[in-house]
Amino acid sequence: MIVSVAVSLLALMALSIPVGIVLFILGIGVGEFYSAFPLLRGLGQVIWSASSSSTLIAIPLFVMLGEILVRGGVAARTYAALDKWLSWLPGGLIHANIATATMFSATSGSSVATAATVATVAMPQADKLGYDPRLFSGAIAAGGTLGILIPPSINLIVYGFLTETSIPQLFSAGLLPGLLMALAFVTVTAAICAWRPSLGGPSRSFTWGERLASLVELVPIVILFTVVIGSIYAGWATPTESAAVGVVIAALIAVVLGNGLGLATIAEALHGTIRISAMITLVITGAYFLNFAMTSAGLGRQLTDLLENSGFSPFGTLMLVVGLYLVLGFFIETLSLMVATIPIIVPIIAGLGYDKVWFGVLMIVLIEMALITPPVGLNLFVVQSTRGKGSMNEVILGAIPYVLVMLCMIAALIAFPGLALWLPSVL
Repeated sequence: MIVSVAVSLLALMALSIPVGIVLFILGIGVGEFYSAFPLLRGLGQVIWSASSSSTLIAIPLFVMLGEILVRGGVAARTYAALDKWLSWLPGGLIHANIATATMFSATSGSSVATAATVATVAMPQADKLGYDPRLFSGAIAAGGTLGILIPPSINLIVYGFLTETSIPQLFSAGLLPGLLMALAFVTVTAAICAWRPSLGGPSRSFTWGERLASLVELVPIVILFTVVIGSIYAGWATPTESAAVGVVIAALIAVVLGNGLGLATIAEALHGTIRISAMITLVITGAYFLNFAMTSAGLGRQLTDLLENSGFSPFGTLMLVVGLYLVLGFFIETLSLMVATIPIIVPIIAGLGYDKVWFGVLMIVLIEMALITPPVGLNLFVVQSTRGKGSMNEVILGAIPYVLVMLCMIAALIAFPGLALWLPSVL
């Protein structure tokens, strides 16, 4: 049954059927062929149970927060301000790409939205200033992946919902690794451009007066992040409540410092929010039903027995799971990969004595790699579509140094679990 479900999943996705529908089809198939019970009769109850949790309300709110900042013109102002502070480094504007992605990761919660935002603002500058299109676009794709690690993260909310793990603890656990990875991206970029200066574009400098004047564009984003995340850590608000407050603050920022919020802008933000939230909800409910069907049919027990009887040590089993995610990440979209595997893999990992919060961060980094590795790396497609010219291979080649950074972060998290667990223990 394990092999047939995996093959069917890949085959249906190869037909370009929406992932949420694929998960429902597989759930119905498992119930019909492998279960003695009429599981289809429980479809309505399972969907209701999956979609009625108040935790999931945070997802459309965080999506709307990011949409308002993008549509309101705040992204372009933030990008220009960061350029003034980071242009002296080897690589110049590429560091502004990474820094802007980091800041918007701390507000939008979505990697694809972050990559699209930075690409839209940054790409016109690449040709004008003579940057290497491979490294420039690869840095944007990689920087966008931080959106699902640095809190607030929609993927961490989904992980916490499916594993019944504290979302504030997951948020705090992802913060330090996310910032370290952003710093590593900057370091690798500077090293590459110091080695081959032609890749980093022209050297530019700004006066301290210009830099200090640009801080007015950065302060509102810092305040927004502090209020949204700080209220969660302090226990003043749940993730859902803090997301609602964040939407209000983002609207005020867009009105005061951005391009305003006219009816057309609000309509675009709402449309984007509904489209993204509907996709996420469909995938979650489909995965919930598939997991219900597989559990009822005994698939979870089969997989558990397979891993437990493999003869591997707990560390060996962990390495097997890491390898599994690395391979599946080449072929399956990130959110789909998460919701299809979490209910089966996480209980096994927790049973081996590993911390669920730590494994959640490790899983997110593994999934981040899937966003910038072909053939289905979503951030690669987002950046290429924004470029509107050249070859996809340029974006793929440009992302390779950052894939290596992620591999190093995976190794660091396994060797030093405190990178993820220290901050939650302090808070």
